[in-house]
Amino acid sequence: MALDRRRSDSMAPRITLNQWRAALSLFPYVWQYKQRVLAAMGLLVCAKLANVSVPLVLKEIVDHFQDPAVSLTLPILFVVLYGALRFGNTALTELRDGLFARVLQRAMRGVIHDVFKHLHAQSLRYHLERRTGGLAADIERGARSIRFLINFSLFNIAPTLLEILMVAGILFAKYDAWFGGITLGTLFVYIFFTVVVTNWRLKFRRNMNETDAAANARAVDSLLNYETVKYFNNEEYEVRRLNQDLKQAEEAAVRSEISLAWLNAGQAAIIALGVSAMMALATQGVAKGEMTIGDLVLVNAFLIQLFIPLNFLGTVYREIRNALTDMEKLFGILHRPPEIQDGEQARPLAIRQGEVRFDAVSFAYDPRRPILDQVSFTIPAGRKLAVVGASGAGKSTLSRLLFRFYDVTGGAITIDGQDLRDVTQHSLRAAVGMVPQDTVLFNDTLFHNIAYGNPEASRDEVLEAARAAHLDRFIESLPDGYETVVGERGLKLSGGEKQRVAIARAILKNPPILVFDEATSSLDSGTEQAIQEELTRISRNRTTLVIAHRLSTVVDADEILVLDQGRVVERGRHEELMMADGRYAAMWRLQLRERSDQTR
Repeated sequence: MALDRRRSDSMAPRITLNQWRAALSLFPYVWQYKQRVLAAMGLLVCAKLANVSVPLVLKEIVDHFQDPAVSLTLPILFVVLYGALRFGNTALTELRDGLFARVLQRAMRGVIHDVFKHLHAQSLRYHLERRTGGLAADIERGARSIRFLINFSLFNIAPTLLEILMVAGILFAKYDAWFGGITLGTLFVYIFFTVVVTNWRLKFRRNMNETDAAANARAVDSLLNYETVKYFNNEEYEVRRLNQDLKQAEEAAVRSEISLAWLNAGQAAIIALGVSAMMALATQGVAKGEMTIGDLVLVNAFLIQLFIPLNFLGTVYREIRNALTDMEKLFGILHRPPEIQDGEQARPLAIRQGEVRFDAVSFAYDPRRPILDQVSFTIPAGRKLAVVGASGAGKSTLSRLLFRFYDVTGGAITIDGQDLRDVTQHSLRAAVGMVPQDTVLFNDTLFHNIAYGNPEASRDEVLEAARAAHLDRFIESLPDGYETVVGERGLKLSGGEKQRVAIARAILKNPPILVFDEATSSLDSGTEQAIQEELTRISRNRTTLVIAHRLSTVVDADEILVLDQGRVVERGRHEELMMADGRYAAMWRLQLRERSDQTR
């Protein structure tokens, strides 16, 4: 029942309001080039005036040739005028399109730029919950719909309606009122039928989009986890799962196409009736002598000129509704406010010494499952504090809160007395360097991935950071050296190599505060010792938070916290904690035993 209620809600009028909101959101991107827009609209009106004038000139040509006594001079002038109007209509239309091309491209660029920027402004929670494949499909369809909506709403629907009104006015003025009445009546019935049926089949389009996005998301998720699929020999299982999604997408697409066929047939019937009625009136008028052959040609030319665009207008309206449906999700992304935002009075973080303080910090990703409970500690400026504990104790959450990926649910975190919620996120993250446990690299060169720590750094600075992270010999041994492409998410590198890239990034960033989250967990013993010495060197005189599983990497810390189920259960230096013979000492003995077993 809940699912049915959600589905019915999605078809409710509020969706239409969201579609209008999406369309209106597009207006500022176009109107910022209003001079080009107004010029293009002026050319459009001139082109339509030329187009409507063509049948009028054609009537004069035919009528003049009906009278043998008439000189050829006047009909030839009308023929020249006929050709000029034909060319003028085409030339003005092409000039309009060329003038408007920059408006269209810049509007599309502006929207995609803002959506991409907004996605990066979203909180970590949003990106952990999203599905990359579905999001990419929504953005791609939304971008296509922008082009269609701008082009066809301005240059197809508006000019076609303008032309219909011009033609109806001419028919009312020159002939029987029935001609204009049939024209407007056909137009009204056609638009009414198109709107009603298109709204009815909108649910099929929505369902098709949703199932298509689900299939895309499934495919991307499976490919991103290629190695896991191989480990468990589940290729056929993944293909079956994707095939189920593809079947649903197929059924939705078929229903959408069948409903489209019904719409096309109905539109064709309405146009056929309107054209037949108009031609019957015109033929009757000629037979009675009330209309000339030229008048019959005029009415026929108007019908051809009018109802062919009208038939296209129905297609355009359908596609515009589809485009609005696609744009809903694109602008829905843009209109979704980030969970973590700078306050109105937020100021840049001022680093005076670099003291970090957690004051009775509590936090939960989900209110039903607390992660941290009244955690308090201080990292004096230039000192190193280590946090150890079992998996799930909340260690990595401390680093996420320090970066303000989330806001604390209780207490406060301060740097030099400044609450993180009162400073700008940009200045905060510029002051903190991170070496994460799981390093994900861009599908680019090694040089680019190291330089990402400071894109403004010189090449020599990048190479020096690589040397400091003991990465230079490995890179120089590669055929392409620093220009080696590391593959998607860095899959061409080992875990240790990726972590050394992360260390090089942190060295290059050169921040006053450092966070090492299991920074050497993927390294062999020999490399770990060398990297540990380098980490000790770069963290000297910097405020450093070390989150560690291997206790051997934190023995030199100024203070060690033992975290258990979100609470600090022990604290002190290595020697003090060993003498206390508590949780830390037990963990130390266990790790010594494990290392001894591995060396046998």
